[in-house]
Amino acid sequence: MKNTKYVFVTGGVTSSLGKGIIAASLAKLLQERGFSVTIQKLDPYINIDPGTLNPYEHGECYVTDDGAETDLDLGHYERFLNIATSQANNVTTGRIYQSVIDKERRGDFLGKTVQVIPHITDEIKHRIQLLAETGDYDIVITEIGGTVGDIESLPYVESVRQMLWEKGEENAIVIHLTLIPFLAAAGELKTKPTQHSVKSLMQSGVSPDILVCRTEHEISDDIRRKLALFCNVKQEDVIQSIDAETIYDVPNLMYREGLDDVVLKKLHLISKKKPALKKWNEFLAKHKNPTSEVEIAIVGKYIELQDSYKSISEAFIHAGSSNETKVNVRWIHSEDITTENYQKKLKGVNGILVAPGFGDRGIDGKIKAVQYARENKIPFLGICLGMQMAVIEFARNVLGLVDAFSSEMKPDCKNPVINLMESQEDVTQKGGTMRLGAWKCDILEGSKAYNAYKETSIFERHRHRYEFNNDYKDQIELKGMKATGINPRTGLVEIVEIPSHPWFVGVQYHPEYKSTVLKPHPLFVSFIKAALKQSKK
Repeated sequence: MKNTKYVFVTGGVTSSLGKGIIAASLAKLLQERGFSVTIQKLDPYINIDPGTLNPYEHGECYVTDDGAETDLDLGHYERFLNIATSQANNVTTGRIYQSVIDKERRGDFLGKTVQVIPHITDEIKHRIQLLAETGDYDIVITEIGGTVGDIESLPYVESVRQMLWEKGEENAIVIHLTLIPFLAAAGELKTKPTQHSVKSLMQSGVSPDILVCRTEHEISDDIRRKLALFCNVKQEDVIQSIDAETIYDVPNLMYREGLDDVVLKKLHLISKKKPALKKWNEFLAKHKNPTSEVEIAIVGKYIELQDSYKSISEAFIHAGSSNETKVNVRWIHSEDITTENYQKKLKGVNGILVAPGFGDRGIDGKIKAVQYARENKIPFLGICLGMQMAVIEFARNVLGLVDAFSSEMKPDCKNPVINLMESQEDVTQKGGTMRLGAWKCDILEGSKAYNAYKETSIFERHRHRYEFNNDYKDQIELKGMKATGINPRTGLVEIVEIPSHPWFVGVQYHPEYKSTVLKPHPLFVSFIKAALKQSKK
């Protein structure tokens, strides 16, 4: 078994500095140098997972192949590293405490008093090291959620302190991400917030080995010297992270700053291979130098916080680069779409994506968006609830079933073309009980989906309770909407299409979760290609 090295990434001064992007960028550089690397996120909230969190509070809930509902940062990890994450890559305080309490109930602690130290911290350390044991990685990067000084983060910082002591300085290091604010009135960058943040970290017994400083302006050598002096690090260990045009620039910026060199030196690792980032930079070049433009409408109910659709917007960037096309997104709140204004709201777009979601708010607007795409031959992609809205719209306006609906929104509707899955009928717990993770789908040859995937069998990730009602399948297919993707074990309809339409595809799964920089998702690539064709008409 490998002697796994550990890198901990903490954050200070303020939240949302981009610990996940720094962690993913470092991992990418180390991967390019030939090391096997993975990243995990430790989240301090008490929820078991983000599955029951409102997207307005936490952004999108990301889903892994093994069915874990996780933090959206895992999406960044996968998009950067092009490797799948799992349940082990995201741990919450709720999950930690649940595990410890379950052990106490079983009597595993033999009557001892259960305490934060050692029982909670031991469980945290076990989860950190479990990832190394199961994956046989050279390096595990662990991002600690929240900000240093938060009460809820203290057990994690203490666990890091213990691991640094247990593993030794050549096997475990801490990168502290902090903010160097620019005061316009004084015309200078201020280091005091960083000094206080590091002081707070050191009061918990942890000294950072490397400082990564988020900044709007270049950091001078004088500031680096000052930070090194006050924060007890070497000057070469003060890394600038200047605001970037795109998150995909960050690996290059970190390479220029020598972050990977500093990390390898501290971990006593040797690599003669330099990060080439060849394919990465080919992607970036196409992304930054498009030859065409398209405008895509994303119709959803969480538009105010665009992180709610993070994987979708990133999938458009990947697919846009693949087509050498700039994808301009027109964000449209589904509640703002009415019978009177839907044509005006959607006029001029080259493609329409109806986004996933839950509940009945904004449903009428989504149905109108589908109708506009179908009637005006605009390329359409419906994801999860978006696919279900496509079926409802077709049933109402083509089949003439004016009361067709989903039993999620109207349990007593007469024509539930979308119905609760049989396996969900006795489910009462909300958390982690949906149809989750990767499921097989057989694709009909000659369909739009087949032309995109170039495969007859795929595995895609799901997150839903309701499904296409097969009682209506024959009626719907007779009128021109085809079920072109079926789960071979359950008969569940996974993909619907309208063959007479230039490009009209609805999928029950979430293709956006599997789109990465080096492997743009084929459905998104095909959708943008169709939108590009439409834009030239």
